[in-house]
Amino acid sequence: MSANPEALPLLRIRGLSLHYPSDHGAVRALRSVDLDLAAGEFLGIVGESGSGKTQLLLSILALNAPHAQLSGSIRYRDQELLHLPAAEMNRFRGSAISMVFQDPMTALNPYLRIGQQITEVLRVHRGSSQQEAERRAIEMLDSVHIPEAARRMRQYPHELSGGMRQRVMIAIALIAEPDILLADEPSTALDVTVQAQILTLFRELRERTGTAIILVTHDLGVIADVADRVAVMYAGRIVEQAAVFELFAHPRHPYSEALQQSIPRLDAAPPERLPSIGGAPPNAAALPPGCAFAPRCLYRMPICEAQTPALLEAAPGHWKACHYEGALGRLRPLGPA
Repeated sequence: MSANPEALPLLRIRGLSLHYPSDHGAVRALRSVDLDLAAGEFLGIVGESGSGKTQLLLSILALNAPHAQLSGSIRYRDQELLHLPAAEMNRFRGSAISMVFQDPMTALNPYLRIGQQITEVLRVHRGSSQQEAERRAIEMLDSVHIPEAARRMRQYPHELSGGMRQRVMIAIALIAEPDILLADEPSTALDVTVQAQILTLFRELRERTGTAIILVTHDLGVIADVADRVAVMYAGRIVEQAAVFELFAHPRHPYSEALQQSIPRLDAAPPERLPSIGGAPPNAAALPPGCAFAPRCLYRMPICEAQTPALLEAAPGHWKACHYEGALGRLRPLGPA
């Protein structure tokens, strides 16, 4: 859902479901996902591993496995992208919507020089000459703070550090000036200092180019630092969505509360044991009836185990999928210690 319902979203997803057939039944990776992205917005998506975050990004670009079964709607501006023929979808990949993958070492071709991999985007999507593409590639490497950009053009991925490889991936994703950048945990494998540099780079690029960004991560601290709005995913569904400050100050879903409470607090004195979420995420091929989070929830009621809650607007711009209407705080009081 959009923070501003009157503005036409740049990206509009409705009822998106993704199933994978298996010997144990359909693996329900995404379940009726609704999501909007405004032009220039920085949207964070958080949740545990297996919650559907990466599958959502891959679905936007039709990069799921061949046997994936997708239904619903994904609209970019006025164009429906779902089930678009591959040749037509290629017009949007890289030029309108680009993606930065989690592991740059596997995303980059180890047999091609950095310059070849960057210039290919401009030659395919913009029809640029080799000379013009190389000039733009060097400018883009400079813009993502890679030193000696002209020399890096001649190097192979293994000759660069992890942080530099991730910057190269960002340069490739942005060189065709897309409207939307999808980033799948782009700083997970990097040390803390480089992570901070990459996140700063995303902020700079958004401010300079106006590119809308969807950042997938399991780290709520990262989202609090960079995003405008956040969507919380669990078992293939969005269970809460709000402006970042609103969600951190007033989480309305027990899962969001549990994620937030698991973050260490510097203001806690004496140091306390962090609360944890009991149990484990459900098997996507054998989801429980009703709310998928109910078996792990401290607030569950009989209705939770029988009826799946709809994603409804609990307050202006704040959406939740939960039957419980009372105050949260059973893990520990929210707010300052």
